[in-house]
Amino acid sequence: MKGRASAIEALENILADGQTVAVGGFGLCGVPVDLVDAVRQLGVRDLTIVSNNMGVDGKGLGLLLETRQVRKVIASYVGENQLFAEQHMTGLVEVEFTPQGTLAERMRAGGAGIPAFYTATGVGTPVAEGKPHADFDGRSFVLERAIVADVALVRAHLADTEGNLAYRLSARNLNPLVAACARVTVAEAEVLLDEGFVDPERVVTPGIFVQRVVRALPRQKDVEQRTVRPRPATTGAGGL
Repeated sequence: MKGRASAIEALENILADGQTVAVGGFGLCGVPVDLVDAVRQLGVRDLTIVSNNMGVDGKGLGLLLETRQVRKVIASYVGENQLFAEQHMTGLVEVEFTPQGTLAERMRAGGAGIPAFYTATGVGTPVAEGKPHADFDGRSFVLERAIVADVALVRAHLADTEGNLAYRLSARNLNPLVAACARVTVAEAEVLLDEGFVDPERVVTPGIFVQRVVRALPRQKDVEQRTVRPRPATTGAGGL
């Protein structure tokens, strides 16, 4: 059985200083918040974080920046976190920017056992500097290396104790790719079945990719940016 009683227990004897940790989520959506908090509590340092972004100040992966546990970040976007910008500008955190589609493909390749691939994305920009190039059919492509992380942290909606995972709506985002690209994957799930298995037709990440799973704690879900339409003026009786 892969189920664990807490996020701390799920990560014990797995995390270590200097590891590469891939983390699911997009902004604050689909982020494995309990596992990120457990990383903070366990105090491992000099981490390389692979994620779409670093959350926002004080939330998501931003928590690990507050405790100076991050040495390097491989991400496609970091614009919502002021502390991250400050630490990068002062040399405390190294940043490797990767186009979002390339980042996703690097993780997919890592999970599929493909060591590298060519892409046209980034050719002629700083992203491609220092990387091998090749021409195919008269067009230039840049070689990108796959990402294989030491540990992956993912958030699912539904899981069973064998680690089969299903996601909900946009919270799926990069989580399936993250789950597949690491040597050890730990998942938290909003609903963890105590008996039985996730319907095979619903499984997105098979349990073979997941080593440990934990039930997520109930908590208010953070919203990165809330945008609503102005309320229209009401006219007539009853607001009709």
